[in-house]
Amino acid sequence: GMKFTGSPIKFPPPQGQPVKLNCSLEGMEDPEMLWIKDGAVVPPPDQVYIPVDEEHWIGFLSLKSPPRTDSGKYWCQVENPPPKEESQQVWLIVEGPPHYYHLSVAFLGVPYFTVEPEDVSVSPNAPFHMACAAVGPPEPVTIVWWMGDSRVGLPDISPSILNVSGINQSTVFSCEAHNVKGLSSSRTATVQIKAMPLPPLNVTVSQVTSSNASVVWVPGFDGRAPLHSCTLQVAESPDGQEVSTEVTPVPPFAYGVQGLKHSTNYSVRVQCSNEMGSSPFTDRVYFQTLELAPSSTPQNIHVIQRDPGLILEWEGVAPDVLKENVLGYRLEWIQDNVTQGEMIVQDTKANLTTWNPLKDLIIRVCVLNSAGCGPWSDLFLLEAQEVMGGQRQPPYGTSWVPVALGILTALVTAVALALILLRKRRKETRFGHAFGSVVGRGDPAVHFRAARSFNREGPELIEATLESVGISDELKTKLKDVLIQEQQFTLGRMLGKGEFGSVREALLKLDDGSFQKVAVKMLKADIFTSTDIEEFLREAACMKEFDHPHVTKLIGVSLRSRPKGRLPIPMVILPFMKHGDLHAFLLMSRIGENPFNLPVQTLLKFMIDIASGMEYLSSKNFIHRDLAARNCMLDENMNVSVADFGLSKKIYSGDYYRQGCASKLPVKWLALESLADNLYTTHSDVWAFGVTMWEIVTRGQTPYAGIENAEIYNYLISGNRLKQPPECLEDVYDLMCRCWHPEPKLRPSFGVLRSQLEMIRGRMSTLSASQDPLYVNIGKDKEASASDPALHASFGNTDGEETVAGAAAPVTSDYRYIMSPLCLGDGAEGERHPDGQEGEDKSLLYELETEGEKSC
Repeated sequence: GMKFTGSPIKFPPPQGQPVKLNCSLEGMEDPEMLWIKDGAVVPPPDQVYIPVDEEHWIGFLSLKSPPRTDSGKYWCQVENPPPKEESQQVWLIVEGPPHYYHLSVAFLGVPYFTVEPEDVSVSPNAPFHMACAAVGPPEPVTIVWWMGDSRVGLPDISPSILNVSGINQSTVFSCEAHNVKGLSSSRTATVQIKAMPLPPLNVTVSQVTSSNASVVWVPGFDGRAPLHSCTLQVAESPDGQEVSTEVTPVPPFAYGVQGLKHSTNYSVRVQCSNEMGSSPFTDRVYFQTLELAPSSTPQNIHVIQRDPGLILEWEGVAPDVLKENVLGYRLEWIQDNVTQGEMIVQDTKANLTTWNPLKDLIIRVCVLNSAGCGPWSDLFLLEAQEVMGGQRQPPYGTSWVPVALGILTALVTAVALALILLRKRRKETRFGHAFGSVVGRGDPAVHFRAARSFNREGPELIEATLESVGISDELKTKLKDVLIQEQQFTLGRMLGKGEFGSVREALLKLDDGSFQKVAVKMLKADIFTSTDIEEFLREAACMKEFDHPHVTKLIGVSLRSRPKGRLPIPMVILPFMKHGDLHAFLLMSRIGENPFNLPVQTLLKFMIDIASGMEYLSSKNFIHRDLAARNCMLDENMNVSVADFGLSKKIYSGDYYRQGCASKLPVKWLALESLADNLYTTHSDVWAFGVTMWEIVTRGQTPYAGIENAEIYNYLISGNRLKQPPECLEDVYDLMCRCWHPEPKLRPSFGVLRSQLEMIRGRMSTLSASQDPLYVNIGKDKEASASDPALHASFGNTDGEETVAGAAAPVTSDYRYIMSPLCLGDGAEGERHPDGQEGEDKSLLYELETEGEKSC
């Protein structure tokens, strides 16, 4: 007769393997076997029949990755000759998520569970129910419920629902499935009791302004019920008077508090709620809002002429606004519709020396505190003739200096004319033999031999266009809308100079006729090729796409014409950054002529600004590859911008080394993977940011001092890192070390770094205005005067080879304001390292080859 043979399948079978059932028939020649599922014939394509001998046949049914619909009862049958004969039945049960089925074949035996009790959380004494279901064969299947060690209810035919009126403590439930073959036990489910939540954790206040603050917290234990809202109580300190109570839905577990008073101490505490109730409040967290910019305006500005400058006076701040913590006054003077300079003074009087008395002078003043500048005063116009005539006679007698200068000028002129006449007379007597008479005439003539002629107008200049520099069409298209004609700007004093190029101050004429002060970067003449030009301009094209307050934005590019046969000089036009690069500014604060204090919060702000800019660049899939303090610029409001996207290697060479024709590399800022495999990613930029943080904390010290550049890789691979500076916060140094993790993917992102730094800064008490200077006093009257030629911008001088030593700045009577400390020494000497480690600065850096520069 018919019977199943062999082992159809193991339980459970390997994932993705087909299910095979077989049926063996003996005692019949050439039978017509059929496979049946739940009474229906299975399609023939899935069946195979193989003869063993004349009266012994085996049939196979193959199911490839069966879906749930293939679950059911299978058997085989033969219909010739009648009567119909059937084999033993077998159950196939398919379970599990789609595409990941568990397969099992069940013969007659104990029940198999299809639904088991699940873990739940319920309110105390509230009714709930549990479900349980199982199948045979054989049927029927009876369900018995257990609560803990006690049997509950009566047996019930599967599927079964157990209704529970309520419990007041955690309890376990399970069920048993019975049939004639025996019983099966389900998993044990735990029913927990819901409770009120515990207080939140790690309440922090960040992004504090004069009227707003951001509060962030981590939820505590939720009481086994979802949290639906949290309540914040904000109070003024130290009296604890409640200001407001705010309820916010969660998640997210953050809230922005608004409508606060400026310069005020506050505290905040948080509680969270679920359906069972509210948690206790957390301990209070204290913070202080920032100051407002001054609201008052200086009044009654008047000017008194005094040789050699002007004394400006105005009325001081009224007593009722002294609560704004006024630090001083900012004065700005304008001539020819262009701001010529500004100064910051503490008194209501200023001495103006760098102005042109032959032109109209416009003056305005504002009140200054740590939050910024208040509204400007009304413009005060001093006409040219009024300046020359004076509003008040000077208190002293007529100065003899102009008279002496006039006499000296006359004497020099007379001597010069006498020398010219004497030289002319000598030439006439010396070359008299060249004069003769024309034959037949008595008129004198000069005998000479014609020589080659010269063009008195100079060599012809090539028109400087993008087509004349030999760059790719793709790059031409990118730069076409930012190309600025050379005639639109005038180059001025040198701000910085290096091995491959220079940075100059310039005035750019705008469409409305006014002028904007800008910085112009250019390659040095005679040391570049068309490839260098394309590389230089390609970096500028990258900057064109950037638009972020902490990323330097490209103003335009220009090409400077040169004599025929010579390539134009490429120039990149960028915003003028008043305080220059961050590294030089940090050095000035530490080892300048008059060192000044930089509060920890200011240093943290520098880091936050850089992290914010780098977060933007990384979101644009841009890899900087050269992040360092020297490549970050500082504007007049002490905001830092990430700059020098590859351009710095063409201009400054102090921290770079080139092997053969390979690109120069900033070895001490490179990540391990960059040193080993020349691999650059956003993760390697994060490593460089950690080194930059170390530079900021140490105020411009050289990283890895005393370690040769060729030894850096071995030093790092051995597990060594930069040491924690003495005054560095533990949290800040911990962030640095995370940036230097040997596994790139385990380093934090720039978004995480920015957020963590903001939290650290937010936890610190805001320093008083006197501890947070907005200007720097680095000199006095006797150290610089208006007659010093290095103090005046020489606009109109376009010779790329000339330079003004140092970084010049306009000078007031009492203060020299740092304008752009790009070079602390002689520009012709390259970068100078004030750390006193000349051996370190002049040593050969580790030689590495790199595959090209960064690309956009």
